[in-house]
Amino acid sequence: MADDGPDSKNQKKSAKHDSGAADLERVTDYAEEKEISSDITGAVATIGERRRKEAQEKMEREIELAKVPIRKDDVELIMTEMEIGRPRAERCLREHHGDVVKALVTLTQ
Repeated sequence: MADDGPDSKNQKKSAKHDSGAADLERVTDYAEEKEISSDITGAVATIGERRRKEAQEKMEREIELAKVPIRKDDVELIMTEMEIGRPRAERCLREHHGDVVKALVTLTQ
């Protein structure tokens, strides 16, 4: 025979109460996960936008540097004196608007 005494009723009420708390916790967890997910999505979008902007600025800088006229003999001088490759010598010279003295000073520092 089953015991339907006062303790049995308290256990049933307690089980129902625990079930409600678990349901509430699941809803809270879902809401928190959704908030975190939207925060992460926003952060990733922001990072992506910054990277695109930096890449665009870098490309624009490279285009501007490519427009700077430099003399071949200045490049050769820098390469010989500083013992560096042509790309680095050209870049330094372009960054200093073709001024060989400023380029050399920068490379010696």
